[in-house]
Amino acid sequence: MTAPGIRAGATAADTDDDLDVEEALALVREPREPREPREPAEPRADAAPGDPSAHRHRATSWPRAREIAARAARSGVRRAPVSVPLADALGLTLAAPLDALTDLPSFDTSAMDGWAVAGPGPWEVRERGVLAGHAQPEPLTDGEAVRIATGARIPADTTAVLRSEHGRLDTQGRLHPTRATAHGQDIRPRGQECRTGDQLLPVGTLVTPAVLGLAAAAGYDTLTAVPRPRAEVLVLGDELLTEGLPREGLIRDALGPMLPPWLRALGAEVTAVRRLGDDAKALYKAITSATADLVVTTGGTASGPVDHVHPTLERIGAELLVDGVKVRPGHPMLLARTKQNQHLVGLPGNPLAAVSGLLTLAEPLLRTLAAHPAPEPYALPLAETTHGHPYDTRLIPVVLRGDRAIPLHYNGPAMLRGIAAADALAVVPPGGAQRGEETELLDLPWAAAGIGVCFT
Repeated sequence: MTAPGIRAGATAADTDDDLDVEEALALVREPREPREPREPAEPRADAAPGDPSAHRHRATSWPRAREIAARAARSGVRRAPVSVPLADALGLTLAAPLDALTDLPSFDTSAMDGWAVAGPGPWEVRERGVLAGHAQPEPLTDGEAVRIATGARIPADTTAVLRSEHGRLDTQGRLHPTRATAHGQDIRPRGQECRTGDQLLPVGTLVTPAVLGLAAAAGYDTLTAVPRPRAEVLVLGDELLTEGLPREGLIRDALGPMLPPWLRALGAEVTAVRRLGDDAKALYKAITSATADLVVTTGGTASGPVDHVHPTLERIGAELLVDGVKVRPGHPMLLARTKQNQHLVGLPGNPLAAVSGLLTLAEPLLRTLAAHPAPEPYALPLAETTHGHPYDTRLIPVVLRGDRAIPLHYNGPAMLRGIAAADALAVVPPGGAQRGEETELLDLPWAAAGIGVCFT
């Protein structure tokens, strides 16, 4: 592994600069806190077995569920940093500082097209000019000038660079300035931006396109980064078609095409997508053989005759961290941790409910695994009164127009028409929100400014 700060050809054995990923995480998140137990169930003497209201009373509040998901990622297997080529590093987090491998610029360079001049003018112009990418040119003598291109090496003893528009050649070919020229003008001196060994960026920095440019300019071929979380998707349901029109009680699978790119937009590497139908044995085998950091299942999280997720998790001895969330749509979602310290997010089968589960549980978990900082919360006033659930948080697709959020229709749990046109989800508290009331917003990854737009 080649860490930032090591010149080409060096190995990890030559340095002890590599940081454990947990140390990297600590610099971009709050300090690790002791793991807290799942919220206790609310006892209800009047709740009969199978009563849906009983499930609601043992569910976790929406804000608490997101906290548990983020915290759960910190207690998993310690993940070693990886050495990643620049071309594959976009969206990762630095696990070692980006230290300058060279002075920037590494030699005195011209900041403009024009003439390199020595001493006061007018100047005799040397016949052959200086271009970028060429070897060190001959030094200048007082009263001499030479044509020079932007980025070219400055000849020794140059006083300044005279811009093309600030010089005039007379009939004898002598160069005259048309305005005063200061010493050192339009010369970028060696080391102006940094010196060898300077820290350019700290551990925990998100690798953006600009970071890639800086790393390349500083001489890097690879970056030492927190590895991208790996995710597997298990699509459940015998009623799902993969092509053609719905027919004879069968419906098209919307989650199989939607979840992998959505997970990639959230920073995951999707290693497998498996269609299992309603087969308990296949589900058991898929979960116990999974090698990803996160397994995402679709459907099967309720208590129907072919809902196999809960029985399978119980069979493998998984710990249920979240078993239902007080949110609409999506309340039957769940989060579990296996004995191998892998995590499973069980999404409801309805498409918009699954989106709710992704942003409630998978997003904070993946963000923490990738050592990304939590986005700054923000709110906008709603353009119209929005009905809420009496007891649960409600997530409503909205478009953002100026300084307000406009709720979209077609926001039922089985509908995707609203979310397909949305910029964000409004977090509507129990009881609803009035027109003009400021409401928390969750940006969709491709609508938010920043790295989320990149589907790597």
